[in-house]
Amino acid sequence: MDAIAAQLLRDQFLLTALELHTELLEGGRELPRLRDFFSNPGNFERQSGTPPAGGPLGGLGGSVFGGAGGREPGSGQLNRAGSISTLDSLDFARYSDDGNRETDERVAVLEFELRKAKETIQALRANLTQAAENEVPLQERKNYKSSPEIQEPIRPLEKRALNFLVNEFLLKNSYKLTSITFSDENHDQDFELWDDVGLNIPKPPDLLQLYRDFGNHHVAARDMVDVSVGIEDDELEAATPILGTVPVFETTPQSIEQCLIVQKLEDQISVLNSEKWSLMEQIQRLESEIDFLKNENFAVSTVYGVAPHPSLKQVPLTVSEDNGRYLDIRSSENDNKHGNNEETKLSLSAEVDSRTSKDDTLNSVPCKETEKLSSCAPSTKAAVHFDKPNRKLSPAFHQALLSFCRMSADSRLGSEVSRIADSEKSVMLMLGRCLPHIVPNVLLAKREELIPLILCTACLHPEPKERDQLLHILFNLIKRPDDEQRQMILTGCVAFARHVGPTRVEAELLPQCWEQINHKYPERRLLVAESCGALAPYLPKEIRSSLVLSMLQQMLMEDKADLVREAVIKSLGIIMGYIDDPDKYQQGFELLLSALGDPSERVVSATHQVFLPAYAAWTTELGNLQFHLIPTLLNKIEKLLREGEHGLDEHKLHMYLSALQSLIPSLFALVLQNAPFTSKAKLQGEIPQIEVTRFPRPVSPLQDVAIIIGSREQLAVLLQLYDYQLEHEGTTGWETLLWVVNQLLPQLIEIVGKINVASTACVHEFSRFFWRLCRTFGKIFTNTKVKPQFQEILRLSEENIDSTAGNGVLTKATVPIYATGVLTCYIQEEDRKLLVGFLEDVMTMLSLSHAALDSLKASFVELGANPAYHELLLTVLWYGVVHTSALVRCTAARMFELLVKGVHETLVAQRVVPALITLSSDPEISVRIATIPAFGTIMETVTQRELLERVKMQLASFLEDPQYQDQHSLHTEIIKTFGRVGPNAEPRFRDEFVIPHLHKLALVNNQQSVDSKRLDIATHLFEAYSALSCCFISEDLMVNHFLPGLKCLRIDMEHLSPEHEVILSSMIKECEQKVENKTVQEPQGSMSIAASLVSEDTKTKFLNKMGQLTTSGAMLANVFQRKK
Repeated sequence: MDAIAAQLLRDQFLLTALELHTELLEGGRELPRLRDFFSNPGNFERQSGTPPAGGPLGGLGGSVFGGAGGREPGSGQLNRAGSISTLDSLDFARYSDDGNRETDERVAVLEFELRKAKETIQALRANLTQAAENEVPLQERKNYKSSPEIQEPIRPLEKRALNFLVNEFLLKNSYKLTSITFSDENHDQDFELWDDVGLNIPKPPDLLQLYRDFGNHHVAARDMVDVSVGIEDDELEAATPILGTVPVFETTPQSIEQCLIVQKLEDQISVLNSEKWSLMEQIQRLESEIDFLKNENFAVSTVYGVAPHPSLKQVPLTVSEDNGRYLDIRSSENDNKHGNNEETKLSLSAEVDSRTSKDDTLNSVPCKETEKLSSCAPSTKAAVHFDKPNRKLSPAFHQALLSFCRMSADSRLGSEVSRIADSEKSVMLMLGRCLPHIVPNVLLAKREELIPLILCTACLHPEPKERDQLLHILFNLIKRPDDEQRQMILTGCVAFARHVGPTRVEAELLPQCWEQINHKYPERRLLVAESCGALAPYLPKEIRSSLVLSMLQQMLMEDKADLVREAVIKSLGIIMGYIDDPDKYQQGFELLLSALGDPSERVVSATHQVFLPAYAAWTTELGNLQFHLIPTLLNKIEKLLREGEHGLDEHKLHMYLSALQSLIPSLFALVLQNAPFTSKAKLQGEIPQIEVTRFPRPVSPLQDVAIIIGSREQLAVLLQLYDYQLEHEGTTGWETLLWVVNQLLPQLIEIVGKINVASTACVHEFSRFFWRLCRTFGKIFTNTKVKPQFQEILRLSEENIDSTAGNGVLTKATVPIYATGVLTCYIQEEDRKLLVGFLEDVMTMLSLSHAALDSLKASFVELGANPAYHELLLTVLWYGVVHTSALVRCTAARMFELLVKGVHETLVAQRVVPALITLSSDPEISVRIATIPAFGTIMETVTQRELLERVKMQLASFLEDPQYQDQHSLHTEIIKTFGRVGPNAEPRFRDEFVIPHLHKLALVNNQQSVDSKRLDIATHLFEAYSALSCCFISEDLMVNHFLPGLKCLRIDMEHLSPEHEVILSSMIKECEQKVENKTVQEPQGSMSIAASLVSEDTKTKFLNKMGQLTTSGAMLANVFQRKK
């Protein structure tokens, strides 16, 4: 049936063939030949066959409008046009019975299709194959063959094909500019489409493949043709009488002449196709004979010998570049699909003829018989034999039977599948060819599964360019790799580096990193940063300290992503662990300062965890830790303090001081390693255990002293000898420790004395630094070396009390830092007693010398943040409560205010309130007044009803007792306290106690005869009313107390401070309007004055005036606070 179909197609009986195809489909049988023919649009754009009779017009109708069977348009059948893609795509709607409209539309369509056909003819004429070329005359060709030194001139087709291959080579090897110039010089050729070179011409391999394959061919004395077209040149010339006389047309020939020329060419192609069919039949017979010989187990050398089959003499033996054990012999067969060739390849290889299931191999052939093949290698595999069937079927029948096993070796993938590699080299070459085609078709989420395959191939592939391509694929495998995927890629890179060595890592992996250093996706830049650190141990040391360091420096300075800079810092830390070029020390220090000053907390944290400890280790080896790194940081701190008299840069101070703190473990390790007893430290006998709390918790394993030393056992032995040396033998000859004692500690204590004691952040930073320093160097060192130096500076004795100026050093930050950074390092009973005694002495001396209490307050604030010290601080204050000096008792009363906010209510009830009640009945009025702020703070923070009532009664006694009527300082303190705590106090306390008493104080102040006292009270009342105006005030309270109080205050301000009077008048006016509108607009809960009392204009005036007044900042800070 297939032969009948082939005959119908060959004779151009297309309608009959279509009918046969339809009937077979309906019967459930389908011929591949017919299916492929009728599904190919190209078969219907022009028809090949015998020229139809009818002259030029008939030729035109047959070639341009060639419909089914080549009928003319007037035959009543539907017209086929070149623009119609398949038989199934006919638009029957165009041929409806609409009369003239049908004709008009049909004419328009045919005109369009005629234009398209003419364009197609023009393109065909320009792109004709060898048959359409201006052939060199036969005699001239023979002259070229007889005289090899005379080169045959290049043909246009050959020139176009070579141009295409050259341009392809330029693009593949990144000669893009050269390729552009080359394309411009050949403007008449489309380099993006091989079909532009010629019709029905298979694309040859690229130039590189042709060059590599050149050595596998022997140049014959005569031209060789493909085995599928094994005819002589003379025969071809004789069989094509028309082509030799075809004239070359100019660019604008007449349409009919074009059609005639094309028709003649098509006729010639038909003749060639017929000859090709006869040759294919001959090839099939030869294949049957080959199969028969294989079945008879003949030797391969006999099968391909010269005598039995002379027709195979011209078959070129092409050896695969992959492996010497393959040999491919390629033949071709033709399915007559519109004249296209379909090449079939016969393989003489380790597995011959992969298209058949009878895979008798050549491994059974002795290698000496095949040594003639240039790339044959001795086979190490045993011969493979297959059972032969005991049948008498003819070889032709076997071949025909096996043809139903549909296989394909014509495509790239089919070619790879048909050859089985049997050596490492051939496997690597195959993977190198296949992986670039596999990767794009794998899901992104699963591409990491390809990493082992890519890396293995990149390691073992012999071609540098292929390796580069594979590594490029690796780094571009995933568009935005997540953390786990990056770890997998890094693991692969490290494995690659271990396998190939530093030279190839530098030449092959680093360029991939450099290419992506500015990639738009941060995940890819993150991969680059992490790769630099992971590959550092496997790079040449010169590259480590130059190129890689420069790459990381660039990324640290330029990259905007915090995660990328964090990874850069970690990689820099790893580089610092391997670098050994002392000239790079200063560059490393500059990178350290840049990293410490980074705005991202993540980057700074990574610096302390990785970069700084690694850099410190290198600095220690260079001997620069004590003589450059630490002194430089201290000098920078001193410079900051000198320049910061009017405004200290606390951020930079924190940056330098935190760096010093992170260097303490490295410094202590250096002290141990350079101690006089280091040579005695041996791991013998029972090794002492290190207490869990011996060292502060390290922020990173790299700051663990045990890891810096080498092991916990070695550290334990050194610590035992260290404590013994300090306790019994001292520091004689111990240069590193002497530097700490004689240079580092004095400089630190001097710096501490320059700090502004009011800067809570600075005090806290230095306190943490000294605490970590003392805990790291140990208790003996702290007691014998650190405390004496502080005590010498502070000189705590009553003999040093200066009643006029006070002891200057006690007012500095030295006191809180010594108390909270040194005395709190150890918490045994004797240590706590020492701390209590120190605070009592400081409180006593500051009180007796009338000095500022800032240093004592800073100590209480720092210690009060830790609940463990609340009892201790209350003990210190009780010492002040019962002290004989009123000055000390007054100081104690003021210190309670700082302590109340952080202390639990139980302690407030049991320890604080009784002490304050005791002080409130003190004989000295100044002591009683000093308790008022503490009472106010209790009203602000405590919620126990009984406790609040006790405090309320005590404050009421201060206000209502006749003995306090003329106590101006007491009234001032109460008003200030009311203004501070009123907005945050309990509403009931505010409404029933604070606002009414403020009203009374305002009334009394109207009667004050001393203007200075009257103005002082009025100013504090103004601040208090300003703060309370932010609270919700009921209508009754507003009418009865708040408004009358404001009016009394306005009377005072009219005489003493007119600028205040303007603001007060606005407040009073708004309050009165609010009261008048109460019947219409009900209050809506607690609201600020901005919403309920003051209009926008009044609020603006109020704030402007407030900004002009010199009122207390602490008082105004509470104006806009809400109760928590």
